[in-house]
Amino acid sequence: MNRRPVIGVTLDAEPAGGWSKLPWYALRQNYFASIIAAGGLPVALPHHPELAVEYLDVIDGLLVTGGAFDVDPALWGGGAPHPKVTLKPGRTDFELAATRAALNRDLPVLGICGGQQLLAVALGGTLIQHIPDEVPGALAHEQPNPRTEPGHQVAITPDTLLARIVGTQMMAVNSAHHQAVATPGLGAVVNAVAPDGVVEGIELPGHRFALGVQWHPEYAVDPRDPDILSAFVEAARR
Repeated sequence: MNRRPVIGVTLDAEPAGGWSKLPWYALRQNYFASIIAAGGLPVALPHHPELAVEYLDVIDGLLVTGGAFDVDPALWGGGAPHPKVTLKPGRTDFELAATRAALNRDLPVLGICGGQQLLAVALGGTLIQHIPDEVPGALAHEQPNPRTEPGHQVAITPDTLLARIVGTQMMAVNSAHHQAVATPGLGAVVNAVAPDGVVEGIELPGHRFALGVQWHPEYAVDPRDPDILSAFVEAARR
């Protein structure tokens, strides 16, 4: 059992221009580094929904990453997109297909930031399209300070998988989102909340490991952040 669990990592995608004259994939190195540090073997997953099931045949866990884009509100009954919403349909189509297939197989899933919102939608949940318009007195969830620093704290819900992993009632987190989970989806529960009431984490009890956090634990802003990655990789080992 010394083999590193293979962790499939979803990529971001950009159109031609900037780094390349052709469409390109990209992802921060700390996503991969944090998985390696946790004992996993990360592999990148290109956006081909028709291959989602085949990817799952060769990976032991699925990490759905974040990015500067949003899940199409048409996929969760949210009506017309807010003017601040940015869509990447090819990416979302793949991530939804892979996440739903992983849940059906009881394969471990970790959703980070936008990946948490994607997990909620995969479970039939709903989202807040733009926090400043829907949450009175909201915090600055798109924090002005660097992402390597905390933006605010979150309260961890007792008796949840997340609480057992981090072993604390509060965590300091970075914050880089303008949307949030409104309802977590069928069977899912909220496991972390910001001081303004915004949902910061969800999980699916009864699943081997299905957890989402709104912050970015790959930055290790809080000393317990690496524990989240380690618990995910360990679940993929079994």
